[in-house]
Amino acid sequence: MNFSNQNRNEMINKLKSEKFDVLVIGGGITGAGIALDASMRGMKIALVEMQDFAGGTSSRSTKLVHGGLRYLKQFEVQMVAEVGKERAIVYENGPHVTTPEWMLLPMHKGGTFGKFSTSIGLKMYDFLAGVKKEERRSMLSVQETINKEPLVKKDGLRGGGYYVEYRTDDARLTIEVMKAAAEKGATALNYTKVDQLLYENQKVVGVLATDQLSGEKYEIKAEKIVNAAGPWVDSIREKDGSKKGKTLRLTKGVHLVIDQSKFPLKQAVYFDTPDKRMVFAIPREGKAYVGTTDTFYGEDPVSPKMTAEDRAYIIQAIQYMFPDVLLTEKDIESSWAGVRPLILEEGKDPSEISRKDEIWESDSGLITIAGGKLTGYRKMAQTIVDVLAKKFSEERDRDFPGCQTKKMPISGGDVGGSSQFADFITKQSQMGMEIGLSREDAVHLAAMYGSNTPTLFKMIEENGHTEAKHYQLPLLLWGKLKYALENEMAATPTDFFIRRTGALLFDIHTVREYRDQVLHLMADYFNWDQATKEKFNEQLEKELQDATVPFDQ
Repeated sequence: MNFSNQNRNEMINKLKSEKFDVLVIGGGITGAGIALDASMRGMKIALVEMQDFAGGTSSRSTKLVHGGLRYLKQFEVQMVAEVGKERAIVYENGPHVTTPEWMLLPMHKGGTFGKFSTSIGLKMYDFLAGVKKEERRSMLSVQETINKEPLVKKDGLRGGGYYVEYRTDDARLTIEVMKAAAEKGATALNYTKVDQLLYENQKVVGVLATDQLSGEKYEIKAEKIVNAAGPWVDSIREKDGSKKGKTLRLTKGVHLVIDQSKFPLKQAVYFDTPDKRMVFAIPREGKAYVGTTDTFYGEDPVSPKMTAEDRAYIIQAIQYMFPDVLLTEKDIESSWAGVRPLILEEGKDPSEISRKDEIWESDSGLITIAGGKLTGYRKMAQTIVDVLAKKFSEERDRDFPGCQTKKMPISGGDVGGSSQFADFITKQSQMGMEIGLSREDAVHLAAMYGSNTPTLFKMIEENGHTEAKHYQLPLLLWGKLKYALENEMAATPTDFFIRRTGALLFDIHTVREYRDQVLHLMADYFNWDQATKEKFNEQLEKELQDATVPFDQ
């Protein structure tokens, strides 16, 4: 069965009628990782997400699979070591959604990083994170630093550090992990909200859920319930009556997107701001994006927005480190805001709160995982599934094998490892050109979809040219849309433009130009009535507004 919302009724029937070993609440990267690990070990898994997969924090990050350099400043040595090693695994298992990105760390007189401490810090980072030989850090002179990024502030410049981070598409990484879980037998459904938990003999045995697309309510039963709801874990704990002890503290991070014509950044830069925070500026697809802010957040985590204050802060940070770049508010093409679900530590600033993950189990047996980082998702999943396996063994005398995700490509990642990926793209792009794609488009699709590219090319070959023409869509966009509908559970235009393609963030003009055509095709595909069509059109309009117009408090 295709991983498509066209099969939604069959999936709901399965959730209603079968009993699962484990039900995961939350379809961000943590939930997806748990579903994949557990299904790989032979557990019968269901997963529900109240929005779209990756709809919360997992599509709103800095889009880096960090080695965690900044945790060295807080002496979280173990975290740097673990996160660094995980980063290499994430890259090997999905080179189509993760790319090494050299990062420049400029050092200025009076700045956070001195030459000696940076050299030692980066060396320690290389060692702890197990960095490959060809990716180990180097220290740069003043001139070498300017050569790497001519826009960087020259006044007081003392040189730079040069090291590797990994850039990712966070939402696509989540989707690919979720698809891999579905391929291994997990039943995962988006737009399914948990209204209440169900109990027998004071133990949690299931949930009452509402289908957010149809309004239907139904029960899902499972032996173990895992709460991986990110910013919403405390609201699930409240339903369980177990929100005590440690709780979450949400902080908000905002990123701005600027066209390269206004901010011609050639090199990713990690720099300190006048208030001694660290900010990233990263070139991507003809744009530069800059972030992040770090402020406490107490509003609804469903739709955090950039405020005028957030925008001013980032523009000021850009002007401080890149004084020749003269930006105004009008130059901001797009933005996104996300919340980090951190575990509350009294008296600490947002930037100082640990990014560690923790697991709690309540009296009813509800298992909650909170905190943590995108990079560590696989390890977090392994920890939780180890806990589940131990419980099944003790309570039911059922034994499951150990974790198998360390060397397992995620969906699209089966390209022969990162070292073979360039050859893979070359071969696939040849095939793409044979079915009428331009070289540029064929390369773009092969790089984006990895080992799933042949499926997409087959769709294009079979009826892409006719259908794209009928809906007045470019062939490239039609291919992505059709694939997202058939194989990636896209249910709304917003799912497609934000989480399946990132176009609303990095190519907002395409969204404006083709939104009506995309809506038209989706309406035909799902057989929407006029009211549904209007609802999804308004939702997309709101996302466009939020990305571009500041929301003043």
